Amino acid sequence: MTMLPPISCLTIVPLLGAIAVLMLGAKSKKLARGLALAFAFVALAITLILWFRFNPHSGGLQFEEVYSWIPELGVQYHVGIDGLGLLMLLLSAIVVPMAMAASWQIQGKISLYFSLILMLEAGLFGTFTALNFFHWFLYWELSLIPAFFLIRLWGGPQRATAASQFFLYTMVGSVALLLAFLAIFLCTGKFDFMDLADLAKNGQLVSAFAAISDWHRFTAEKIALILCSGVFLGFAVKVPLVPFHTWLPATYAEAPAGTTMLLTGTMSKMGVYGVLRILLPIFYVQLRVVRTPLLWLAVATIVLSAYAALAQKDLKRIFAYSSINHLGYCMLGIFSILKFTGDDPGLATEKAAALDGVFLQMFNHGLTAATLFWFVALLEKRSGGLRGLDDFGGLRKVIPVFCGLMGIALFSSMGLPGLNGFVGEFLIFKGTFPLAIWPTSVSVLGLLLTAIFILTILQRVFSGPLQERWSHMPDLTVQERLALLPAIGLMFVLGLYPQLVLGVINSTAMQMVQQLRF
Repeated sequence: MTMLPPISCLTIVPLLGAIAVLMLGAKSKKLARGLALAFAFVALAITLILWFRFNPHSGGLQFEEVYSWIPELGVQYHVGIDGLGLLMLLLSAIVVPMAMAASWQIQGKISLYFSLILMLEAGLFGTFTALNFFHWFLYWELSLIPAFFLIRLWGGPQRATAASQFFLYTMVGSVALLLAFLAIFLCTGKFDFMDLADLAKNGQLVSAFAAISDWHRFTAEKIALILCSGVFLGFAVKVPLVPFHTWLPATYAEAPAGTTMLLTGTMSKMGVYGVLRILLPIFYVQLRVVRTPLLWLAVATIVLSAYAALAQKDLKRIFAYSSINHLGYCMLGIFSILKFTGDDPGLATEKAAALDGVFLQMFNHGLTAATLFWFVALLEKRSGGLRGLDDFGGLRKVIPVFCGLMGIALFSSMGLPGLNGFVGEFLIFKGTFPLAIWPTSVSVLGLLLTAIFILTILQRVFSGPLQERWSHMPDLTVQERLALLPAIGLMFVLGLYPQLVLGVINSTAMQMVQQLRF
C-alpha cells in the first residue's frame, strides 16, 4: 500500500474481480460466489486501511491523485477523499458483502450476477472519490448499468417495468447533469469540482456565464439558476426527493434482495453525496435564492413518504417509503444550512451539527435499511415468497432469534436512543431548529408516522395469534446469525459510541461550513 495509490487500487479491485468472476462461466457456481466475496473483502480491507491512515483533524482532501488525462478538454484524473468520502467508501465496502451474503441462494447465471455486483461496487467507489466531472460521470453511469441488469434479470414478476422505470428516471437526471456541466465547461473551460467551487466562492463563476447570456437573452444570474436546476434534478431523482420518487417503490419491491440492499444502502447515497460534494459548493448562491421551496420539498419528502408507508401492506414497499423518509432528513439538514448567518459563531456551530447529522444519517440509514431488506429476504425464503403484513402473526413464538434481531434493526430505523439511528436524526434536528424552525417543526411528524408503521410491523408480524401454517417455521441458522452479527453489532457500537465516526467527519463538516459562509 505504500507503493501504490490506495484510492486507485480500491477502485480497480472490484473491476478486476468482476472480470475474474465473469470468466469463470456457469459451471463454477461455488467458486464464483466465493471469489466475488473474496474481492469484496479485499476492498473492505483497503477501505479500513484508508480509515486508519486518515488524518481526522484535517477537513481537507487526503490521498489525492492528480494526473493529466485530456488537457485540451480540462480533463484530469483527480481523486481524493475527505471525511464524507471516506465514510461513503466504508458504507459501500460494508453493504456489498452483506448484499452478496443475502444473494447466496440466487440461482441461474451466478457468475454474471456477482460480477455485476462487483462492477456496481467499482462505480460506487469511483463516484465517492472522483473530483473531475468527466470521470466522475463515467463512474456515475457505471453504477446504473449493472443495477438495471440486476433488476431486469433476477427481479420479481414486474421486473421489466420496474427496471425500465428505474433506468428512464435515472437517465433523465443524468442527461440534465451532463447538459448542465457541458454548459459550465463551455463558459469556464473547467471540469474539476474544486476549481469550480473556488470560482463560485470568488464570484467568478456567474461572471463566466455572461459568455453565453447573449445567446438566449438571459442574464448570467438566470443562466446560473437554470444550470443549478439541471444539476439539482440529477441528484433529486437519485436521492430521491418528492415528487421525483415514483420509480423507487416498484424498483425496491421487484429487485432481488441483494440488489435492493445495494439500491437503498449505497446508491441512494450517491444523490445526497452529489448535493454535498458538487451542487452545494458550486451553486451555493443560487440554492440560497430558492432555499424556502427546497426546505418545504424536504418536508414533503419526510412527511408524505412516511404517510405512504402507513398505507402499504407489502413489507418491501413499507421499507422503500421509509427509505425516502429517512433521506428526507438529510436533505432538510443540507437545505437548512443555506441560511445566511454571517459571522455568528453560534449558528455556525448549528450548521456543523446539522452536517454531522447528515453524514451520520447517510451511513446509519444505509446500514440499517440494507439489514431490514435482508431480513425481509430471509422471511420470504421461509414463507415461500410471502412478505405481506397480513400473511403472518405471532412469529416470535417460533422464530424468536429472527424476531429479536430484526426488532433491533426496526428500532434502529425508528431512531431509538442507544442504537445508531438516533444520533444522526438528533444532530439534524438540533442543527436545523435554529436555522429553519417551521420546516423542522413540521418534519417532526415524520418521526411520529415512522414510529406508527414500525410498531405496526412489530404488532402484526411478530405478535398476536400464531397462524398454524407457520408453527414449524425454522429460526435463523448459525451461518445466518453469524452473517447478520456484524451489522447488528455496528448498530449498537455507533449508537453507544458515535464518536467513532464523528471524530472522523467533524472536521470535514466544520470546513464545509467555513467554505459556505460567503
